[in-house]
Order: sequence, then C-alpha cells, then structure tokens
Amino acid sequence: MKKTLVGLCTVAALTLTACSSGPDSEQPEEITVFAAASLTEVFDDIADEFKAADPNAPDVKFSFAGSSDLVSQISEGAPADVIATADEKTMDTLEKDDLLAGEPEMFASNTLTLAVADGNPKAIKSSQDFSGNDLVVCAPQVPCGAATEKWAETNDVELDPVSEENSVTDVLGKVGAGQADAGIVYVTDIARGDGKVEQVDLDGADKVINKYPAATVNASENQDQADAFVKFLGSDTAQKLLRDAGFAAG
Repeated sequence: MKKTLVGLCTVAALTLTACSSGPDSEQPEEITVFAAASLTEVFDDIADEFKAADPNAPDVKFSFAGSSDLVSQISEGAPADVIATADEKTMDTLEKDDLLAGEPEMFASNTLTLAVADGNPKAIKSSQDFSGNDLVVCAPQVPCGAATEKWAETNDVELDPVSEENSVTDVLGKVGAGQADAGIVYVTDIARGDGKVEQVDLDGADKVINKYPAATVNASENQDQADAFVKFLGSDTAQKLLRDAGFAAG
C-alpha cells in the first residue's frame, strides 16, 4: 500500500541533523534525483527551498527524462539517490525488483491536455479535429503515453499520431517548433512552452489522472538525505510550488 504525502512536514522534521545516523555522520555535499521530465522547472524551485529550509542540506543534482528511461537506468545500476516518476506503473517496476529503500510516496498528480501552436492556426477545438492534422503523443511505455492510450480507449477516440516521443518534453518541443499541429501533454506543460503553445482542453481528460510517486533508491549511499528530500515534497512549501505549477494533490 503506497502512502500519500500531506503538507504537514516541519523544518525540524526535515533537518539532516535529525535524520543523520549519529553526530559523527559525514554529510554528503550533493544528492542525485532522477525525475520525470514534466517536473523539470518545479523541482528546481523545490530544491532551492529544500536547501533554504536547512543550510546543512546537500545540493540537489537532477537528471530529467522520461520515467521509463529513468527506471531503466536505475535498473542497470545508474547512481541515484531519489527517483520521482510520472505514474505508479513505472515506479512499481523498481519496487518489485527491490530497488527501493521504502514504499513510494505520492506527492502530486497531473492531467492530460492538448498543446497546439500559438494562435491555434489549425483551429483545433477537440479530439474531433485530430483527423487531417499532425498529432504527436508520448510512446506507450512513457507515463504520458500510457495515459494517452487509456484516455483514447476510455473516450472511444482513434489515434493516428505522426510520431511517438520518449518524453512529454519532446512532444511539447515538436509542437512549439511547428513540427506538429498538436500534441497530447500534461496541463503543467503548457506553461513550460515559453509562449510557443496554447492549451486546448482535452475532452474526457478528467477520467485519466496520473499520480506522481517518489522514493529513495535502495543503492543510495545517502539514504538519510534522500529520505529528507522525499519527505520535503510533502511539505507546505513544496506543495504550494507544485500547485502553482499546475499540479494537483497526490
């Protein structure tokens, strides 16, 4: 049973002094967090607040990519302290293989939407307008792709994408660069489009919600500090940043 984080963490509970194994414990200067591409901007802000909450906290180094790619890297031994994915299914792979130090904790959720070029030159209003336009989606093994397939099945929509990308960032990039007329992304991605894309509500998207879990990696040599970062994702500070970025509660 996975746990849901709530914004009740206090700075005192998150201090690395309290989390350390003893007074002589040597604190690492840096921890590495593998995170889904859709978390890029907001996690940078959360890392700043994590450090501000405790000056003794390590710096946070990020590796952002599609969740399935990140899971594959950790499965192959890539060094990471924390993993945060864009759905439960990809995280379950690591949990089943005993590659996590504890149960994943939900810290956010996200919903699909449609990104179109600025000004919506093709006048795409809904999924009914997909025919005749170039649509890009995430590949099925990526959380946004799995959610897209579930959305299409749930809403009886036939998809005929011109390409399937390995991350939602790549979908967003193709639409923003004019290489596609529309792309299925998360609502949080529209702000990341730097004004090059607009949002069109995706009919029936509320039937498919992606929950975001985070966990400490079992092979981490900095588990106390990794645990502290995972817990910080449930703090009032981090939750506000996530809401401001368009995420909903986990």
